[in-house]
Amino acid sequence: MRFWRRGLVLQALKSSWGICRIHRQPPPPPVPKVVATWEAISLGKQPVPEYFNFAHDVLDEWSRLEKAGHRPPNPAFWWVNGSGAEVKWTFEELGKQSRKAANVLEGVCGLQPGDRMMLVLPRLPDWWLISVACIRTGVVMIPGVSQLTSKDLKYRLLASRAKSIITSDALAPKVDAISADCPSLQTKLLVSDTSRPGWINFRELLREASAEHNCVRTKSQDSLAIYFTSGTTGAPKMVEHSQCSYGLGFVASGRRWMALTESDIFWNTTDTGWVKAAWTLFSAWPNGACIFVHELPRVDAKTILNTLCRFPITTMCCVPTLFRLLVQEDLTRYKFQSLRHCLTGGEALNPDVRDKWKSQTGLELHEGYGQSETVVICGNSRGSTIKSGSMGKASPPYDVQIVDEEGNILPPGKEGNIAVRIKPTRPFCFFNCYLENPEKTASSEKGDFYITGDQAHKDKDGYFWFSGRNDDVINSSSYRIGPVEVESALAEHPAVLECAVVSSPDPIRGEVVKAFIVLSPAYTSHDPEALTRELQEHVKKVTAPYKYPRKVAFISELPKTVSGKILRSTLRNQEWGR
Repeated sequence: MRFWRRGLVLQALKSSWGICRIHRQPPPPPVPKVVATWEAISLGKQPVPEYFNFAHDVLDEWSRLEKAGHRPPNPAFWWVNGSGAEVKWTFEELGKQSRKAANVLEGVCGLQPGDRMMLVLPRLPDWWLISVACIRTGVVMIPGVSQLTSKDLKYRLLASRAKSIITSDALAPKVDAISADCPSLQTKLLVSDTSRPGWINFRELLREASAEHNCVRTKSQDSLAIYFTSGTTGAPKMVEHSQCSYGLGFVASGRRWMALTESDIFWNTTDTGWVKAAWTLFSAWPNGACIFVHELPRVDAKTILNTLCRFPITTMCCVPTLFRLLVQEDLTRYKFQSLRHCLTGGEALNPDVRDKWKSQTGLELHEGYGQSETVVICGNSRGSTIKSGSMGKASPPYDVQIVDEEGNILPPGKEGNIAVRIKPTRPFCFFNCYLENPEKTASSEKGDFYITGDQAHKDKDGYFWFSGRNDDVINSSSYRIGPVEVESALAEHPAVLECAVVSSPDPIRGEVVKAFIVLSPAYTSHDPEALTRELQEHVKKVTAPYKYPRKVAFISELPKTVSGKILRSTLRNQEWGR
């Protein structure tokens, strides 16, 4: 940790793990004028400016307000590692360090506006510095999770033609193994306190870099980031976002769904390579909130719960998979210091998990829905009525509808494609395109709508109810069965720790429901046949009888993407011999 001793606050953690008193939050402060302007643009009430740069127009503006005393004394960024190390930056310090990082990118790396850089780092402060430095220099960032294999890295480097990569000691050997096959790759930056042949040490360069830097002037539609989709169906695709689609697109949802103000401290447990890390960055900082990060080298339920007790975190976001683990604990033993708002997204939330969380903590789980291609499409905003199992209402400025295969709007209660209106005017908070894949870009549009590839229905009150991916929906004897419905029913049984439901071939019905189940520890020794019958009867009672799993398999773990999503496609292909 020598790197952080200069210009950063590094101190020992003083309080111990355990139960803390409940802390009452003061009333939210009035919305600053500049935030109101950004929110109006995000809502489509004001035009998008021709030129926009998130670092210059948002972060540096907060730095100015901070110095003028117009922001509470919360840090802008707060990082801990659970072993005593702690980093806190004000907006002013973030600006200084990110300008130094920008000089590293432009100097030794020789990167210019429009060049592409892969960021493959664990939850280290360097990731946030480099992200902001990319924005300052106009370099296009390409985040990736640190579990990527050499094959994954090679595919992404070749597809994106990235000129630089920054990673840690753990992944550097994998990059070395394939870098000779990636002709566009010119510089390799290492985040480490040691050196490695063929690599440039980022921390050493940062210490010596100048804090003076002139931010490039970027247009709102200039490329900001490229994300490779998680690959639940087909090969990963490159999704390109602009300076404004992310830089301004999350302000309204950050204020409404995430309910963030400049008094809040927001912890999103997601990996830095997953798109939700960017959702946090571009929703928290425009609203003046502090981003809290725990290094979490190993995701552990007790570590998460103890962290909520120890630190004044007001807002938390976890994927449903993590909440399923958290509710396995006795939550009544934990007293969260300041937590007031809980969010989840990334996959469907089982109503049973939400009910258990609320009954033991008193806090609602506010589900949101979006994609790598979008900002938040639907959400349960703070203060709104929540219908358990629904992912909420459309999030402004999107016009969200349920449409058929031709793009025609379906009536309430009718299942179809979740779609976002893009004609006659394409929302600004939307991806530019699938890079170098015009066929995929074109096929995602039907009539006046972008088709998400997800199935749902909308009720008469405007709430959306997720069914599954188009290719996840099971058609058995002409009955269309959404896997989430069956999974939610199974999750209510105490024997089920995790589960995934897919179609399986059947000579009579065409296909039937098959459930892959990871058992809770207390049930691992039960008789499989008896437990199968018990679970089948349970599903018949909880939901429509025709939805019960006619086939059941007990497995030790479910296949998942590196971002934690369950890979139903892997299980489905296995069933169908693909």
